Amino acid sequence: MGGALLWRGKLHYNRGVRKTTSRQMRKGMLGLAVLCAVAGACRAQQAPAASGARILLLPRKIVTGERSTLAVLDVNGRLTPGVTVVFSNGDKVTTDATGRALFVGPLNAGVIFASLEGRAGRVTSVILSPAEVPSSSLEVTLAPRVATVSDRFEISGHGFCGDADANKVSIGGVPGLVLAASPAYLTVLPPADIDPGFARVEVSCGARKATAFTALFVSLELDASGATLAPGEHRELTVRVRGSTAKINLEARNLAPDVADLQGGTTVRAASSGGADNVAHFALQGKQHGSFLISIRLVAPLVTPRP
Repeated sequence: MGGALLWRGKLHYNRGVRKTTSRQMRKGMLGLAVLCAVAGACRAQQAPAASGARILLLPRKIVTGERSTLAVLDVNGRLTPGVTVVFSNGDKVTTDATGRALFVGPLNAGVIFASLEGRAGRVTSVILSPAEVPSSSLEVTLAPRVATVSDRFEISGHGFCGDADANKVSIGGVPGLVLAASPAYLTVLPPADIDPGFARVEVSCGARKATAFTALFVSLELDASGATLAPGEHRELTVRVRGSTAKINLEARNLAPDVADLQGGTTVRAASSGGADNVAHFALQGKQHGSFLISIRLVAPLVTPRP
């Protein structure tokens, strides 16, 4: 989720008055862990607690016997250190001060699962043989046509570095942050404060460099009322797309379904309207008092990149 729009609030009672608060969270919440460990910027500030870990970023493709990097985020999208990740083959790794961890792909090709220790849910990765992932050259074979300025995106190919920080990915000439990596896959967070619009994406690992490609980066802006949301009351959540007049597919996920209902189910997809006022709408209904959290992300398939 890190970087996705989050609509957070509380339904609670205070002397008979129901109150709700909402706010938009962006990748500025990414985390002190990376700032401290990568940039050496903050010793005194506290990194996210391991108990708050919720999201496991595992490369969708890894290579037998080759190093890869995974990352763990909390519910606010912050990289989280000290979290143990358990693999289905019995291996375990713990995220370091950057909220990431290096691991080596199993020697047998196939499929492997991983999960956060003590939490339900698992993430799948396909294990490829070295013959399927050439290392002599670097090529991006799949990438999104559309991404958001504040959320991670994925690219697929071959010749990447398994150590996330050994890869260099720039967007519009500005370095992004590689969150997870394998010789066949990267998960990248765009640089802070880039403007919506088309941008050139360049990827390299050591002396190897891929052919640059172009992607459209849009911003998602949340328009949600801060008025009281009572149990049983309906509320419309509007997401505005900036940077494109085309229809954009979005996904809303209800992270607290016991507190509020998202019309259509726990996970709902909707297309924006397109046009100058490019918006998508989701409906929420108060259920009972407590904290509610709705995550909204862009949905964009990986396709052959364009120069």
